[in-house]
Amino acid sequence: MKRELLVLPLLAMILAGCMKDELPVPAQPRGEGQELEVCLGAGYNDQLWLDLGSGATVSVNGKEAWDLAFESAPSGWHVMLNGSRLMTAWNIGPVDITQPIDTNGMAAARRIDAPSGNMDSTAIGDCRNNSDVYVLDLGYGPLGQWYGIRKLRITEVTTDRFAFQTARQDGSELTTVVVPKDPARAFTSYSFSAGVVPVEPPRGTWDLVFTQFTHQFYEPFLPYIVSGVLSASGTRVSEIEGVVFENVSLADTIDHPFTNARDAIGYDWKEYSFETSSYTVRSNRTYIVQDAEGYFLKLRFLDFYSDVGQVGCPRFETVPL
Repeated sequence: MKRELLVLPLLAMILAGCMKDELPVPAQPRGEGQELEVCLGAGYNDQLWLDLGSGATVSVNGKEAWDLAFESAPSGWHVMLNGSRLMTAWNIGPVDITQPIDTNGMAAARRIDAPSGNMDSTAIGDCRNNSDVYVLDLGYGPLGQWYGIRKLRITEVTTDRFAFQTARQDGSELTTVVVPKDPARAFTSYSFSAGVVPVEPPRGTWDLVFTQFTHQFYEPFLPYIVSGVLSASGTRVSEIEGVVFENVSLADTIDHPFTNARDAIGYDWKEYSFETSSYTVRSNRTYIVQDAEGYFLKLRFLDFYSDVGQVGCPRFETVPL
């Protein structure tokens, strides 16, 4: 009997130690749930950066506001494309950036950033120790307008800045640009027309961005623009399907582990019917989200239309856990 009394507390301590990473409990209650709605605007043009804890939209910008995003950490060297416009990059090697280039072959050789946000799978890749030139297709605007071609060569990456050369497709307008890293943000955004722009909000102030982004389909093999949700770098998401929303709890993350993938929520919480030419949401899918403050909540989508029938207005419910 004494042996059993000693083993039981020890077993409880072991189980608690195994579960604490997956099932932390906020120290204080966080209030009731809320129903939220955001609208992506005409042509799904807007990017809306949301803080889940408050339900507030931290920032809004049009997807034409930026072209490139530079990793801001002192050790950061990654460069990301504006995937909301179907931007792609083609590495043509250490050529003369001032010479005209022919884009024949670009369709087969171009790359996109991995929609998961995997930093090892960016279109530009590791450009620190080479002099390669990248041909950038700047993608499309909300009305389908094409933004054209730019050439890019990264010339310097330090703890506090990036430097690069850029030119037109014909080699004209060669320009050298310096982008200081913004330590308050995970990425510093740059526009070829406006320079450095404060697009991504500061770290810890947002959790999800509602936006279009480029997804890679494989049957057929096609990079394609979709509308959905991407996560901040510090946000974790668990997807749970087939459990009644009211019954979903943190315990479900044992069988449905968290992921840091940027597209963990993604676009496929809705589906399109060609018969009715309309969207419906997957009502049996719930997401548990750990936000930038470390709190947990569950989220489910209710509609992709506003009360007046405007498409591109995700409506969703969140409940603190």
